[in-house]
Amino acid sequence: MKVVVIGCTHAGTSAVLSAAALHRDARITVYERNDNIAFPSCGIALNIAGTAKDLRSMFYSTPEALEKLGAVVKIRHDVAAVDFGARMIKTGNMVNGEVTYDTYDKLIIATGSWPVMPKIENSGLKNILICKNYDHAREIASKAESAKKAAVIGAGPVGVELAEAFQARGMEVILIDQEKHILPRHFDAPFAQEAMKLLTRKGVHLAMGERACSFKGDLNGRVSAITTDWGDHETSIAVLCAGSRPDTGLFKGKLDMLENGAIKADEYMHVSVPDVFVAGDAAAVWNNALKAHDYVPLAANAVRMGMIAARNLKSNTTKYPGTQSTSVIRICGLNLASTGLTEESAARAGIGALAVSFTDGHRPEFMPQEEVTARLVYEGGSRRLLGGQIMSKADVVLAINTISACIQKGMTIDELAFADFFFHPYFSKPQDFLNRAASLALPPL
Repeated sequence: MKVVVIGCTHAGTSAVLSAAALHRDARITVYERNDNIAFPSCGIALNIAGTAKDLRSMFYSTPEALEKLGAVVKIRHDVAAVDFGARMIKTGNMVNGEVTYDTYDKLIIATGSWPVMPKIENSGLKNILICKNYDHAREIASKAESAKKAAVIGAGPVGVELAEAFQARGMEVILIDQEKHILPRHFDAPFAQEAMKLLTRKGVHLAMGERACSFKGDLNGRVSAITTDWGDHETSIAVLCAGSRPDTGLFKGKLDMLENGAIKADEYMHVSVPDVFVAGDAAAVWNNALKAHDYVPLAANAVRMGMIAARNLKSNTTKYPGTQSTSVIRICGLNLASTGLTEESAARAGIGALAVSFTDGHRPEFMPQEEVTARLVYEGGSRRLLGGQIMSKADVVLAINTISACIQKGMTIDELAFADFFFHPYFSKPQDFLNRAASLALPPL
């Protein structure tokens, strides 16, 4: 069985590792544009802040490691065309320009995503950067060595973490987003506002509700300011963090996709043509909270998809269970986690949702404790759990995985109110904070 994998970050690496372990007869060939594989972009901010000192230590696999498993890894190779009927791909060596063709029995598309490039005038100035791969990480780190001011455009997880990291280096930082609060896809306003207060106290200037319009440059062609619809902000470097979109232009018009280009996967990770699978940031998968295909570019989700695609290469053995888009972020010592839909995103999707919030100490009063806030979102009619958010300085955010599992299994908020959780004073109160939050939604007798 000849298996070709296009792309080798989270999903591609996971697919290769699983396919090599499960299918002894698999002859695996990987095509990757970069000169490296398996780099976690979530580590870029950690490096900028000085938490992770060495970017090179972040790789969790290498071409050599995959080749030891029997795979052929062709780095710096770009797949230029795919003929699904002939089961053939056309590739170009990005070093010497040589064009070659290869065939496959099974194809795994793991082309990932690429940063959204917002339409801002003069984006070609020097020191305007993007944040995605290892090369970007090195360039950002290099520019940050001498820069005194940084502008980050986009207040999603990448932008927020990068803004805090720049501030930790002693730089003046402005975080710009046209949304009213940070992390709008993950948290409702009350949670986001708590994190915004901490960022502001730390010295990060928040320009929420501002749209970036253009950049200004100095005599050397370097960015010197960014102009929004509210005014000018001086900066030495600017990093575009306006989200990501699937890197799937090669397959446009050939495969079923969402409007943004994410390739639709069925429950076994098949696409709309035979013997082809998709995994990772290139894929659109089933969202259990939304009950529809959705685009969820998260590393853990990508790894899971890669594993499942590999398991199903010969036959449909393992179903993808859907996603809840579960994620976590740490901002100025505050841990925030989310899963499923926020009340705001549910409203945008036309779902009649309700929400309850609960705040208390995370342990009994006779123990040292931190405040924990839990917010649960549920459907008004069915009372089905739709989402959850947790916020605390205490290390309690792993509880978001519990809410995620509840959503995946279709539990109601009433069932969560009486779910069986442990008690020990070191970790919790006799009634767990998730039980207590859910009980606020119980109907009166």
